[in-house]
Amino acid sequence: MSDRPPKPPRQEQWDNFMEIPLAVASLVYLAGYAVRILADDSLSQVWLDLCLALTFAAWAVFGVDYAVRFRLSRQGVLRFVRTHLLDTVVVILPLLRPVRMVNLYYRLQGRREKPRLSLYARVMVYAGLSATLLGFAGALTVYRFERDAPGATIVTFGDSVWWACATLATVGYGDVTPVTPMGRLVAVGMMACGLALLGAVTGSFSSWLIQVFTREDEKGPPGDFPGAS
Repeated sequence: MSDRPPKPPRQEQWDNFMEIPLAVASLVYLAGYAVRILADDSLSQVWLDLCLALTFAAWAVFGVDYAVRFRLSRQGVLRFVRTHLLDTVVVILPLLRPVRMVNLYYRLQGRREKPRLSLYARVMVYAGLSATLLGFAGALTVYRFERDAPGATIVTFGDSVWWACATLATVGYGDVTPVTPMGRLVAVGMMACGLALLGAVTGSFSSWLIQVFTREDEKGPPGDFPGAS
């Protein structure tokens, strides 16, 4: 049973009010970060500074949202951090914030009396979207630190995307690997997330298959198995 207390009405109103602004800020942050890394050689300094300003503005939105929710929760600092650990992590590491955009889809589905997708399909969609956003963010970060490193094998963004896909899928071909401390730190995080997401998808798919086969067995008349009398 979760130890997170029920949300006060004002906090619930704030969360609903900030759904769209946080999703937009997440996209702005990811876009600004991506442009600064992928187009830093082709853009003028003015555009690069604008991207940096948008990135910090989006980060400020995350910080303000976190502070307001802490104030409205009426909890102590340690208890709030413990019960909102993921939110705390994405404020400290805002590049993970776009992954939280998936929550917008989840909350919109939850408001429907009958969601369009089944529970298993929602888990797989959630995991798929999270893996896509996390892989893109991880590929950007690794490319930023690896491209100019001595002895690097990840020298293009394509190499970085290939590496991110292999890492999240827990394949690990080893043809391209990070050599910098930051790149390896990102790799460890992506390995852990890849295992968790892959486990969620595999578990949901297995449960769905078991449910389908169980329904088929219940519909079939006795003696429809080979060798049954």
